Amino acid sequence: MGRRKKPETVPPRVELFLEMLAAERGASPNTLESYRRDLTHFSAFVGNRKKQPEDADVKNIRDYLAALSGAGMAASTSARRLSALRQFFRFLHGENYRDDDPTAVIDSPRLGRSLPKYLSEEDVDLLLAAAQARNGADGARLTALMEVLYATGLRVSELVGLPLSALSRDGRMLIVTGKGGKERMIPLSDPATEAIIAYKQVRDQFLPKKGRPRKAGSGNANAYLFPSRAHQGHLTRARFAQLLKELAAEAGIDTARVSPHVLRHSFASHLLAHGADLRSLQQMLGHADIATTQIYTHVLDERLKALVASAHPLAKDT
Repeated sequence: MGRRKKPETVPPRVELFLEMLAAERGASPNTLESYRRDLTHFSAFVGNRKKQPEDADVKNIRDYLAALSGAGMAASTSARRLSALRQFFRFLHGENYRDDDPTAVIDSPRLGRSLPKYLSEEDVDLLLAAAQARNGADGARLTALMEVLYATGLRVSELVGLPLSALSRDGRMLIVTGKGGKERMIPLSDPATEAIIAYKQVRDQFLPKKGRPRKAGSGNANAYLFPSRAHQGHLTRARFAQLLKELAAEAGIDTARVSPHVLRHSFASHLLAHGADLRSLQQMLGHADIATTQIYTHVLDERLKALVASAHPLAKDT
């Protein structure tokens, strides 16, 4: 039998930083785990050079980034790890644990501009039709999930973890708690509203059976719009992603092209293509900075080109 891998120790200053993220910024468990993983990896690197992470200098950080590049790590991953280091050293500097910020003079790895992947409106229609073709409670739930996701552009964690209380009294709005505990209101389309009404008729079938013992710390399934017998009390992200792949296969769409995040991109791209403005889209997507929403301007570029081609006098045939 192989030995179990010894868990990596989190240095005290890194632990303090993570506690600050949780307490002051309301960072989600997934965000905290990402920072923990990245900073622990850096700590191990400088530890081999007999240093604590909080004592690292500019050369240590540059050597670390060079090591990542030499190991064939993608520039986007290196940039994410450098971002974690920037946040960590800004915290140390702000709390007077050190007099400087060594990341201030380090440039981020160059990133090629990648456009978000999204489906055509026809492909989304095929997915929705495939969900509606499924019978019984499973079909009703999957249709509701798909209609809500495409109508709102929710992050998958927001979708599966929706509380029943997120629905407005008339069932036409969602009140979503996103990153950092910030709330936003998103209108539901008529098909999404109707799909939820139909699904709620069979929702009880997804609740844990009465009398079945629950593990300590399990979520209260009754509180969720999409309950499940899973430990969390609601449908898991992994299970929804699996259902989405199955749906893509049934719809005749390459499963590699379909994921919950691709549907979020599709929602945003299709809205812009039909005239939505960036500020409204930013609010619905829950982006803290409009610069994040601007990744979708490729759709606006195409719309403007089409507008010029059809309306500008010099673009018309003479």
